[in-house]
Amino acid sequence: MMTSCKKLSKKARYGAPENVLRNKLDLCSKHGDLKEALRLYHEAKLNGVSLSVHHYNSLLYLCSAWSCKDDAESKDLGIQEGFDIYREMDFKKVAPNEGTFTSAARLAAAKEDPVLAFDLVKQMKNSGIPPKLRSYGPALFGFCKKGMADEAYEVDAHMVESGVIAEEDELSALLRVSCGTQWDEKVYEMMHRLRASVRQVSEDTAAVVEDWFRSDAAAGVGIEKWNVEKVKEVVLKGGGGWHGQGWLGKGEWEVVRTEMGETGVCHSCGERLVSIDIDPIETEKFAKSLTELASKREAKNTFLHFQEWLKRNGPFDAVVDGANVSLLNSQEFSFLQLKSVVNELHQISKSKKLPLVILHTSRVTGGPALHPRNKKLLESWRRAGALYATPLGSCDDWYWLYAAVSSNCLLVTNDEMRDHIFQLLGNGFIPRWKEKHQIRMTASREEGVKLRMPPPYSIVIQESEEGNWHVPTVTGDDLETPRQWVCARRRRRNQPLHTLF
Repeated sequence: MMTSCKKLSKKARYGAPENVLRNKLDLCSKHGDLKEALRLYHEAKLNGVSLSVHHYNSLLYLCSAWSCKDDAESKDLGIQEGFDIYREMDFKKVAPNEGTFTSAARLAAAKEDPVLAFDLVKQMKNSGIPPKLRSYGPALFGFCKKGMADEAYEVDAHMVESGVIAEEDELSALLRVSCGTQWDEKVYEMMHRLRASVRQVSEDTAAVVEDWFRSDAAAGVGIEKWNVEKVKEVVLKGGGGWHGQGWLGKGEWEVVRTEMGETGVCHSCGERLVSIDIDPIETEKFAKSLTELASKREAKNTFLHFQEWLKRNGPFDAVVDGANVSLLNSQEFSFLQLKSVVNELHQISKSKKLPLVILHTSRVTGGPALHPRNKKLLESWRRAGALYATPLGSCDDWYWLYAAVSSNCLLVTNDEMRDHIFQLLGNGFIPRWKEKHQIRMTASREEGVKLRMPPPYSIVIQESEEGNWHVPTVTGDDLETPRQWVCARRRRRNQPLHTLF
């Protein structure tokens, strides 16, 4: 009887007008149907249905989406109805959340009112709701579009104060407005923020960079005499690749698209790029955070067991993501391909130690692993302490990444480390680490597996001691197609641009 009552109660809740409306509005959001959502909204009001923040947010989301449409009728409908709904929500004293404020800010941006969009973000923060990066976009991009540089910088400062980190789109917009207002100090600041957080820039950002260096404003700023030794000292202290001392030199810039040679020498200016150091303390902190996350997500003590095994058998010169290597351009799991990579790494190892192969336990106990030749191969690696089989239910990504980071060694994988597992660890350390440690591969029937060693230079915006700039773009991958770089340097003069004092 009790179970029957619970079922009836659950069915009644599901069939309640509020829940029916919620489900219908969710469908409207899914299909982008604002007109049907508005019909349901007005019908619900007439019938006295109580609306929650979820109902209002669904409506505001649709209105903000329509406010960005190209046709004037849809755009006006989205803006008008959106603000009416927002006011109605306020009148009914329904507490807003981050989604509410962000949708309202987008509506403000759609009617080209970035001041209102920013006011909404301030209200959000004053209400105790932490703004997100998306919350700031309407105000920041709105101010930048209008060329309102001071206001855009104010939004940027508010983001910093709130602990919200700008990404490429935001920094590119700030760079563009700084160039437009010829505020060279801000241009310089944004270049370095791009260097620190974005590393390789999109084509849109690269175009902004090129426009700046080709401008009269860029030619007119900079110091002609600087302390060479001080600049060298600052470069060394910062790990290489930048100095942060301001624009060096004066006069027109020569701006070209170019490529880097295998050793990091620019094909245009002949300057050699550097490999930028990673702080060992930062590496240690990353290994610790990786351990904490893996321990929470792996079965009890399985990751701890692996760490203890690694202490007994490591460190290694290289770690191999066994599954990634074995399945590269192959329909089947290829132990032959894996063996080839292991042997090559063994040959180039300074210690002549076998690399550590990480494989899921299913790969070493079934399928091709049962073939006598492969069984013998696996057993030889196991005896040498060069094979670790991750347990059932585990994610082997945690294991090969931790092994490589903790051993401070090379890692063989074509995994770009971009999925949700790696996002949990943040996007600051991994791109820099894999640039110095990841060996990538190509495979073909004619040539077999070819290893691509990490470049001897960092693929990141670099500012040289001479004041030259090299900006890597996302065009090209350095495997099949050479990466495109923007090279900017002052045009040559007969006499030197700087002196030592």
